[in-house]
Amino acid sequence: MNHYETVFILTPVLSDVQMKEAVEKFEKVVTDNGATIANEELWGLRKLAYPIQKKSTGFYTLVEFDATPDTVKKLETAFRRDERVLRFLVFRKDKYAEEYAQKRRQNRAKVTESTTVEVKED
Repeated sequence: MNHYETVFILTPVLSDVQMKEAVEKFEKVVTDNGATIANEELWGLRKLAYPIQKKSTGFYTLVEFDATPDTVKKLETAFRRDERVLRFLVFRKDKYAEEYAQKRRQNRAKVTESTTVEVKED
């Protein structure tokens, strides 16, 4: 299995519930084909660098997963068939990118733990 990462942009006209349903749909495509999801980050509504389909904002989502190339093909097909997806990019990470991603996840977890501890102390 290879390490993959995908970032996709959903249309901004979706509600939060609809956006989360769309993300779950794509995660289900990944997991139903025998892959495992390592990390998911909802980056939220952000401004696009240039208009896509006359839209200037979109919901960004990052998903890191371990899968076979067949799974990636099925995921890309699902992205292309869904009209809610403005853009997507799926790429295979090399060993250095995977090491960096693991360090990034660990640092993010430490920051999350320290902020929750500070909140509890107040």
